[in-house]
Amino acid sequence: MSTSNDTVSNGNGTEKDVADGTDKATATEVKSSAIETATAAPEHGFFYRLYTGTGAVDVVGKRTLWFAISGAFMVVAILSIAIKGFVFGIDFEGGTKVSFPKGEATVQQTEDVFSQTLGRDAESIVVTGTGDSASIQIRTETLDNEESAKLHKALFDRFAPKGSDGKPSINAISDSAVSETWGGQITNKALWALGVFLVLSGIYIAVRYERYMAVAALAALVFDLLVTAGVYSLVGFEVTPATVIGLLTILGFSLYDTVIVFDKVEENTHGFQHTSRRTFAEHANLAVNQTFMRSINTSLISVIPVLSLIVVAIWLLGVGTLKDLALVQLVGILVGTYSSIFFATPLLVALRERTELVASHTKKVLSRRKPDAAALADSGSGTKAATSATADTSTTTVRPAKPRPGARPQGKRNVRRH
Repeated sequence: MSTSNDTVSNGNGTEKDVADGTDKATATEVKSSAIETATAAPEHGFFYRLYTGTGAVDVVGKRTLWFAISGAFMVVAILSIAIKGFVFGIDFEGGTKVSFPKGEATVQQTEDVFSQTLGRDAESIVVTGTGDSASIQIRTETLDNEESAKLHKALFDRFAPKGSDGKPSINAISDSAVSETWGGQITNKALWALGVFLVLSGIYIAVRYERYMAVAALAALVFDLLVTAGVYSLVGFEVTPATVIGLLTILGFSLYDTVIVFDKVEENTHGFQHTSRRTFAEHANLAVNQTFMRSINTSLISVIPVLSLIVVAIWLLGVGTLKDLALVQLVGILVGTYSSIFFATPLLVALRERTELVASHTKKVLSRRKPDAAALADSGSGTKAATSATADTSTTTVRPAKPRPGARPQGKRNVRRH
């Protein structure tokens, strides 16, 4: 009877030991899952990660900073437009255009004759055309008959331009009035075109992607328009019809760059609610990093021909219209590149995080990381003690519970089943 009781007691003790062992094994498995696959992945440099799109820049995580910078740009632009205003060309304010065959005349000589004759500077003096067909074009505020005749005589006395018969003639100098209504008509048509462009773009993005992307993209376009206009006001560039047309062209470039990033965001966030490794913001930041170099390279390739256009317009041909067109495109490309990377996607994330789906998913992911981080810390302490005891000089990099901004997802491990 005693033997039987001892046997039972031993049996109960064995069962207790097994249970304790099971609990320890379970705890070990839980801790192991927190530091899953502690791989020794090397930490690459900033430029390597930037080029490969693996998280060199935490754009979305620091969106408060980018919003502050963007807001500062907009405030400066609005204040400059409200206080300083724009420098409008004669196409908007009206004036007189005087032209004559170039011959041996230069722009500087023409400026000197104009200022000495009328006591003020011209709005612009440029060379149009090349070779024998080259002519000098003077744009100035409206001249009365007396001023016009005085200027004609001074130009003829100084340069003696030749007429169509090859002989010097004062009739080779012509002038024409420029109406201020022409520039206004161009501007009105451009504004109508801008409105249609914004509406159609918003509808397409909302249908193809989602309404939050449409709102973010249109906000980025408004940012581009406002900041570019602010730069023109602040620096004092002359606003001409070519400037207005050029401003419309850079909106297409900016929208293209933004849609490229949004397309990658959609790809990365597809089905994000079924995963718990990354938040929506981290998926979006990965998309920004993956398209970062593409945006930079596209901008550089676009800037090169614009710079060459400026060189040709200013130093070779002296064509004012080309200069006006190139300047607004250069400023617009730089502003559009900034907005597509540092404004549009952070704004999209800010809008999406207000929705219940993204907010609850983000909360779930972050709550899971707290116990994982604690388990990782415990494991790290034990590993450090073991390393000190064995004097092991090798270093093992443990993957953190939170992935690096922009880090690529790890592939599934092949597990052999027995």
